[in-house]
Amino acid sequence: MARQELTERAPGTERIQRKRGKRVKEIVETAAELFGEHGYDAVSLDDVAERLDVTKGSLYYYFPSKEELATAAIETLGDEWTARLERLAEQHEGGHAGLLRTLLHEHITIAVRDYPAALRLFLVPRAWPTAQADRIKELRGRHDAVFRRVIEAGVDAGEFTVTGVDTTLQCMHAAMAQSPLWCARLRGKARGNAISELTETLMMLVGQPPRTG
Repeated sequence: MARQELTERAPGTERIQRKRGKRVKEIVETAAELFGEHGYDAVSLDDVAERLDVTKGSLYYYFPSKEELATAAIETLGDEWTARLERLAEQHEGGHAGLLRTLLHEHITIAVRDYPAALRLFLVPRAWPTAQADRIKELRGRHDAVFRRVIEAGVDAGEFTVTGVDTTLQCMHAAMAQSPLWCARLRGKARGNAISELTETLMMLVGQPPRTG
């Protein structure tokens, strides 16, 4: 009898978990936007609750402190962003140029369309408390490694020509970090074209001519 009751309750439990997961994701993404826009010190749980149009008490139910919410934002977005790039790298079949172009395009697309404000979370680690700053550095290192591996492999294979891998990576990351600002007012086809043009411009840093058409 107990097993039967458990089975009957399971679908409802799953719905509750999905609803909770969706709510947590909404809170984390909203907090990431605020932290990205104003910096860690300038944002309070009241600000997050106001942006979400919920009570501070309901926010405390999920995250009892700003530090925990900030950590969740960093972990969730940083891991999700890099994991998407890592999956692309694992699934790609073809040359190094094709892979790098795919990674650049995906990164810029995420920055422009998915998390334009949240990208700033990872740009200035010194603005964060020590624990969060250290985690940001770790996630940035993991993210950098995705691009570093393909560039180094392309150079070794004679497919890429660079002045230096570190300099190339710094230029790529700096340009991609500005992409939400450059594309903020663009929509539809114009935005897609801008993402593609920036991708092709960055490919020139490894000696690859722009792909047309």
